[in-house]
Amino acid sequence: MTQKPRLVILLSGNGSIFEAIVDAIEAERLNAEILMVISDNPNAYGLTRARLHKLNTQSINAKEYPDKNAFQSALKEALLGLNPDFIVLSGFMRILAPDIIRAFPKRIVNIHPSLLPKYPGLHTHERVLAAGDKKHGTTVHFVDEGLDTGPIIAQQELTVLAKDTVQNLEQRVKALEKRLYPEVLQQLADLQST
Repeated sequence: MTQKPRLVILLSGNGSIFEAIVDAIEAERLNAEILMVISDNPNAYGLTRARLHKLNTQSINAKEYPDKNAFQSALKEALLGLNPDFIVLSGFMRILAPDIIRAFPKRIVNIHPSLLPKYPGLHTHERVLAAGDKKHGTTVHFVDEGLDTGPIIAQQELTVLAKDTVQNLEQRVKALEKRLYPEVLQQLADLQST
C-alpha cells in the first residue's frame, strides 16, 4: 500500500458523511486520496457532491442488472480494477456479497448509527427511543459477512435527551459521524504508513 491511502467511496444517497470526508482531505486533516465515488443509485446527490469536488464518479445502477449476483459481480470487478487501499461505505444501502468482502479483508470500512452490537440494520434512532435508552451514538467498523457485525474500530456516544425526536436524534448522531469517520480514516492511514 502507498503512504497516502487510496479510497473508494460507496454511497447510495445524499452523501453528507462523504462530504465530511472530502472536507477533511481538503483541510489536510485526512491524508488520503479518493480514487472513485461509486453509487448504486444514478440519482444519488452524493454523486453530484463528488463532481463538485472534481472527483471521479461511477454509477453501477443495480436496476440495470438482471439480479443481485450480476450487480455484485459488476461492483466487484470495478473495485478490483481500482484496487483501493480502503473501501469506505458512506450510506451505501446494500449488503456486499461475501466474495467482495473476502477480496478486501479488513479493507472495507463502514459507519453505523448505533453503538454496536446494539441495533444493527435499519431504523436505529426509532429503536433507541422505543427502548428508552440513555445512550446512543455511532460505530466505525470493518465489514465482515454479517450485518454490522465486523470488528469495531471506534465508537462515539451521546446522551439521549428527553426532548429528542427521531429527526433531531438522527441529526445529532450525524454530527458525531461527520467528526468520527475522517478521524478513524486518518488513524487507519497512520497505521498503514508505519
